[in-house]
Amino acid sequence: MKGSRSGEKGLRLNRFLAAAGLGSRRSCEEHILKGRVTINGSVRKELATRVLPEDDIRVNGRVIHAIAPRTILLNKPAGYTTTRSDRHAERTIFELLPSDTGHLFHVGRLDKESEGLLLLTNDGMLAQQLMHPSKGIEKEYEVILDRTFTSRDAALLKKGTRIEGSLARVEAIRQLAPNKIQIILHQGLKRQIRIMLGQLDYKVKRLNRTRLGPLTLRGVKPGSYRDLRKEDLEMLRKALSTAKLNRTTREKTPGGNGPKGNKNIPLTDADIFSDVANQSPAKTGLRKESHRKDEFKSRRTLTSEFQRAKPARKTSPTRARTHR
Repeated sequence: MKGSRSGEKGLRLNRFLAAAGLGSRRSCEEHILKGRVTINGSVRKELATRVLPEDDIRVNGRVIHAIAPRTILLNKPAGYTTTRSDRHAERTIFELLPSDTGHLFHVGRLDKESEGLLLLTNDGMLAQQLMHPSKGIEKEYEVILDRTFTSRDAALLKKGTRIEGSLARVEAIRQLAPNKIQIILHQGLKRQIRIMLGQLDYKVKRLNRTRLGPLTLRGVKPGSYRDLRKEDLEMLRKALSTAKLNRTTREKTPGGNGPKGNKNIPLTDADIFSDVANQSPAKTGLRKESHRKDEFKSRRTLTSEFQRAKPARKTSPTRARTHR
């Protein structure tokens, strides 16, 4: 067999497939493990396999060619669905892009009615890094609400609440006008901002993502896009490594409010129930039980505070008489 080998020469197969636009490295590994990938006519399921430029690489019988990496920044307008195709969607983001960008896939998503910065790329490694929770790259949003925002509610958003089993909270918040706020997230839970504000009885009238790490919408009008330059990608990768370094440093700092001394990054169930290496079974069990109690107490406290923040529902005189 020419080319493909498990030595140090060539590129790892999953990285090659990701660079060719087949998705993240993890999804490419699934293709490999399920026997969908052939190299020079032979099925290869070894993740350590390396390939050379002259190898014949196919996925489900389709020849895969290495393509030049490309990443674009789109200023998504409201009313467009973040998907490639959906028969229920009136308009998709790919209607805003030329045909030569059809091989790109979006990094994360924005709701149909949300606006702002959205990246599309064929660089699977970059996409995976940007979407991985451990990186915690900053995402900045401007939000217009239906009524005046209060400092008490700002404190509740920073403390957090539960969304689908995860502790959701904002990293920073600043009031720009009575009913306009700027929010910074490290998380990326589905409809996180809308849900958290909805729990405090706010209605989001406009939600615009204005920044992702060092990238902003400067010079890109709504509905337009631009290719990221080499210097943009370098800044983005630097921000990713810096975010990871800062996260690791905070986790190792004693005295924080969260696990491992971390008081700035969002907590997840994985953080709360994580085990500590090299502990005895007895100590590990006690630690996990303690975390469960702390997590339950935190959940109960946060939920009650969010509920107290909601105005009491008025009972009509008629209904009151009925239940006497």
